[in-house]
Amino acid sequence: MNEQPLEFEKPILELEAELEKMRQKADSQEIDLSGEIASVEVKLRETRNRIYANMTPWQRVQIARHVNRPFMLDYISHAFDDFCELHGDRLVGDDRAMPGGLARIGGRSCVVIGHQKGRNTKENLERNFGSAHPEGYRKALRLMELAERFGLPVVSMIDTPGAFPGIGAEERNIAEAIARNLRDMMGLKTPIVAVVLGEGGSGGALGIGVADRILMMENAYYSVISPEGCAAILWKHRKHAPEAAEAMKISAPDLAELGLVDEVIPEPVGGAHHDHAAAAASFAAAVAKQIDALSALSVEDLLEQRYQKYRNAGQWAEV
Repeated sequence: MNEQPLEFEKPILELEAELEKMRQKADSQEIDLSGEIASVEVKLRETRNRIYANMTPWQRVQIARHVNRPFMLDYISHAFDDFCELHGDRLVGDDRAMPGGLARIGGRSCVVIGHQKGRNTKENLERNFGSAHPEGYRKALRLMELAERFGLPVVSMIDTPGAFPGIGAEERNIAEAIARNLRDMMGLKTPIVAVVLGEGGSGGALGIGVADRILMMENAYYSVISPEGCAAILWKHRKHAPEAAEAMKISAPDLAELGLVDEVIPEPVGGAHHDHAAAAASFAAAVAKQIDALSALSVEDLLEQRYQKYRNAGQWAEV
């Protein structure tokens, strides 16, 4: 049973509670309720399929932010082997919101970087709620340059509401740090695979998001602004966030249809927070497949394809 259900999941929770009561009653009173139990199981299955098969973009945003959703280090634990974390940007310090290091996925060595959130107040303070400082982006670039030097592919895991907008980050020039990453990632002479795990917010996501292949978990979102921020600007109230999410086309299916995302990675029914291991298995298979395909290209072809990918992004024509 989902311990922290979202509002639209309440009908599923009610049926799960009813089913549990019937099973307990059948066991404690030693009576046959198999027919009634089977009927509720069918209804539960139908309700679950109906709700999860027809989710709105706003409901996907809620799932993307679920506190029990697997974060970067959860994927490191389940999908990678031999992770060795590397610290520091060699300029200011180490940013705990942006872990990174060496690892293996699908038997292939790689450099992995990404945003890390927390599940409670202590963890969120340590990880700055997944919002990286300038030194986080500079550390990420240092590790990507290390990957280039040794011919290792880069796996970038995006999960942030945005880069940290505080005074200290501005003083240490976060805009320059992100801009430098955008520039240097375009010319990095090694394969880059980026995966949006949950939230892909604004420049904070783009700062490690320039890649040869952009993948998204099924219930992630990727956007220049949050739905609440968009609603506050256009409708002058956050209550219009569901309408904003619909209009902005920020969900994985929408972005794949627009050609801005190369692959949508399927999640367990109801979202990755229901089964971390299954979500990580899908993640690992998709990432390993993309790395194998990109590693077969020459450096010249890799860079040309990356250049054309971004030249073509956003093109449209009236018919």
